[in-house]
Amino acid sequence: MLGGRVANGLPGGPTLRRLAAVVLTGAVVLTGCSTEENPADPLQIAASLEPARPAASPEVSGVPAGTVVPVGAARDVVVLDGVAAVAVTDPPSVTFLGTTPRAVPLPGPAERLVVVTGAIEAAVPSAGVVVTVRADGSTSSREVAGGPVDVAVVEGRTLVARRDARQVDVDGRSVGGFSSPDRVVAAGSHAVVLDRPRSALFDLDLSATGPGAGLRAGEGATNAVVDRFGRVFVVDTRGGELLAFSTAPLIMRLRYPVPGAPYGLAYDGARDLLWVTLTDRNEVVGYDVSGAEPVEKHRYPTVRQPDAVAVDGKTGHVHVVSGTGQGMQVIAP
Repeated sequence: MLGGRVANGLPGGPTLRRLAAVVLTGAVVLTGCSTEENPADPLQIAASLEPARPAASPEVSGVPAGTVVPVGAARDVVVLDGVAAVAVTDPPSVTFLGTTPRAVPLPGPAERLVVVTGAIEAAVPSAGVVVTVRADGSTSSREVAGGPVDVAVVEGRTLVARRDARQVDVDGRSVGGFSSPDRVVAAGSHAVVLDRPRSALFDLDLSATGPGAGLRAGEGATNAVVDRFGRVFVVDTRGGELLAFSTAPLIMRLRYPVPGAPYGLAYDGARDLLWVTLTDRNEVVGYDVSGAEPVEKHRYPTVRQPDAVAVDGKTGHVHVVSGTGQGMQVIAP
């Protein structure tokens, strides 16, 4: 089969069954693991931990699809009430690119933007704060020591990933045992943490003092999203793959080749489309993930260094931002 490799109960021959066995035996419980680099860690793939990063994109050879709106170098983008909001690095701000663009200053560059209950949570690690930015431009902030880099809400409980502290806060209570909690996502009633240096996912029991089961996620996983079925999709930037996991228990269900240093990731739940940016090719690809295996439906040329992507769930419009200040691209598939 030339497409992806599907594991655990999905169609496939002997090769797929062998993959499933490896996946199932690869999950380990690491509730007491050290927070130091540890070559004996079964999930650590190298003696020195080094997280994967987006590829340094080449010069754009074609015309980006759709419309390009000027904006500075960006780290992330989300859509709030139909308006794209971009995490601009210089000067640090959340810039709304509606009919009348508006920049809301931040105390430092935001690592991550997350829409929570009608507002944007901007994690600012350099300032040790999470800033709530509302559609009218008003803000409030709370101190979160230890380099906050991501926010999620699971069953009404707020989780903040603190990279420098190597902990995840659960409503103010700290949970340790990570080398670097870079992403935290809500999968139904469960939380899943992505540890970039170890390229591993961890199940997180909200009442526990440490991570639960851990599972390798390719060679250099960087970003994760959850679909409406509760599957956690992960891009392996270093290995050039798209991975899918189920939770409770944490099991790898899919490995699908995506060449081109995949990095940015966004999910359109209304259309079951998963959008992936390819930083080595200046492209964005839309996959139908409603079935057992991704099916490519769209592929577009992008602005240079497409480090982040977001989708408007109402219109299906895709927003791609450049990490080098080449603007925000809006595509209507």
